[in-house]
Amino acid sequence: MSSSSTFFLTNPFSSVSGSTHLRRSFNNVRYGCGGGVRIAASLNVEVQAPDLSKEVMDESNKVFVGTYARVPLVLSSGKGCKLYDIEGREYLDLTSGIAVNALGHGDSDWIRAVTEQANVLTHVSNLYYTLPQLELAKRLVANSFADRVFLSNSGTEANEAAIKFARKFQRFSHPDEKQPPVEFIAFSNCFHGRTMGAVALTSKEYYRSPFEPVMPGVTFLEYGNVQAAKELIQSGKIAAVFVEPIQGEGGIYSATQEFLQALRTACDSAGSLLVFDEVQCGLGRTGHLWAHEAYGIYPDIMTLAKPLAGGLPIGAVLVTERVAGAINYGDHGSTFAGGPLVCNAAVAVLDKISGPGFLASVAKKGQDFKELLVNKLGGNSHVRDVRGVGLIIGIDLDVPASPLVEACQQSGLLVLTAGKGNVVRLVPPLTITEQELDHAAEILFNCLPVLDKTANN
Repeated sequence: MSSSSTFFLTNPFSSVSGSTHLRRSFNNVRYGCGGGVRIAASLNVEVQAPDLSKEVMDESNKVFVGTYARVPLVLSSGKGCKLYDIEGREYLDLTSGIAVNALGHGDSDWIRAVTEQANVLTHVSNLYYTLPQLELAKRLVANSFADRVFLSNSGTEANEAAIKFARKFQRFSHPDEKQPPVEFIAFSNCFHGRTMGAVALTSKEYYRSPFEPVMPGVTFLEYGNVQAAKELIQSGKIAAVFVEPIQGEGGIYSATQEFLQALRTACDSAGSLLVFDEVQCGLGRTGHLWAHEAYGIYPDIMTLAKPLAGGLPIGAVLVTERVAGAINYGDHGSTFAGGPLVCNAAVAVLDKISGPGFLASVAKKGQDFKELLVNKLGGNSHVRDVRGVGLIIGIDLDVPASPLVEACQQSGLLVLTAGKGNVVRLVPPLTITEQELDHAAEILFNCLPVLDKTANN
């Protein structure tokens, strides 16, 4: 697609600057289903597209708190696995909104679920029962180890709830003890969120240190260190162990069978709870509905979020009846969580992902893609490893990944970083085609020479 689209202007853009001018500019924009941009005309005067992106970015930088180092890209529409910027350029999306848009952009079943529910009922709070919420919870229970569900608005909120549930469970289970187990174990390279409890469980000091003191009582152990984990769990001080079966933000590291089994056995022996954080790796991403199913090892609590509602904000905590029995009215809650609109969207997503053949297709596409990447990229001196399972894949480099990510963007491919900034993270929509994956691999291969420039600087 051309880097400049044709615009039709009632009046060409003047030299007037500021937000008023910007709003007027956008008010005239018309987006087609293919992502192209045009402006309606009464004079039919054809001119080249102005650089709206810079104007949007400049205005945004004036009004938002600077919490995001955003990519200089203004996205305006999407369809399937393609995204389009405000000038009409096309990009193949291997980010899926950071593993959120599992069905891609504009899935027809998702749109139907959202629009139908929006026409009926959007929000009533958790003071009342609603059918979409019930339908979602029933499906989550029927398709998992869990007996009960708590709904939240995000992954970090789900982990906050899991922290509280674990502490409450231990107090409930040790009613006569003045000091029941209240501490937690988390692991190197882990990421559990940015709220105060969840960030306390996140290993990278960069996320924690500006906000200390955070929640005390968290010990970080080496991911995969069986002996250290067993010894600390057996101390009797641990309320719960938080672990990602596959670490996403941390660099696409997969747990071993031995490690997860050791955690399960030690927790059972000591009375600690085992929490699987599947916010990024769960719900079909690995080719299994839940990542832990591949190991045959099941938690007491599981947190999930990202892909569940196909782009709308939701999180969930799945628990056994034993854990749920410790939780009373008022122990936790949320005004927005589990609203009818978002739950109806989540039902549509869950029904499609758990359908016959869908998970098998994810597993096959992921295996084929990984093999293709190994064959095409593995010979490059900067590529140390290609790892992952299903459609969560990491390309480990011996140099920073950002130049490769930027080169891919310039070539029409969107990818992410992970780890210490040296891993290219690939988490495309689960609906991506083999042909699109082949195209992504070709772009990655063609962009690899940029790493030589990085290494020589």
